[in-house]
Amino acid sequence: MATIYYTGASLDGFIATPDHDLSWLVTRALDPAGPMHYEAFAAGVGALVMGASTYQWLLDHLDEVGGAWPYEQPTWVLTHREFGEPPGRVTFTDAPVTEVHRAAREAAGEGTIWLVGGGDLVGQFFDARLLDEVWVQLAPVTLGAGHPLLPRRVELELLEVARNRDFACVRYAVATDGGG
Repeated sequence: MATIYYTGASLDGFIATPDHDLSWLVTRALDPAGPMHYEAFAAGVGALVMGASTYQWLLDHLDEVGGAWPYEQPTWVLTHREFGEPPGRVTFTDAPVTEVHRAAREAAGEGTIWLVGGGDLVGQFFDARLLDEVWVQLAPVTLGAGHPLLPRRVELELLEVARNRDFACVRYAVATDGGG
């Protein structure tokens, strides 16, 4: 029922290197049964929304997730790019995020809408007042440059903090009163 940005980030606030590499994210220990881990989060996901760069990265790394599209849920890819035949239940669109959110909400039923990334896409959902929570697994690494977690100011309210092996995991609600 919520729209959640669930992601990993470097300690200095980047979700990917300048060339969209994410390999740094899997170099440290994370407990699959630990707090705020992906498997428990994914169990409640009813629909996904992602940007074209995230989609392309997933396509380029399918061999690392068993060779097949890893999501059964309906997925919207916001893009102006031309891609080939989509895998699974993927829909390419350049529609406004309000329309995409409406379709994803209907498809998700009681499930969560997962904003997979990137930061600019999530910022568009925030701008349209459609972002409810931000969950970040902070990796113990700095990148120095790259694609930011969120490329705009967003006020958040801390809901939860946990340690999952090498990661600091935080969960925030989007502040409705400007923070404080």
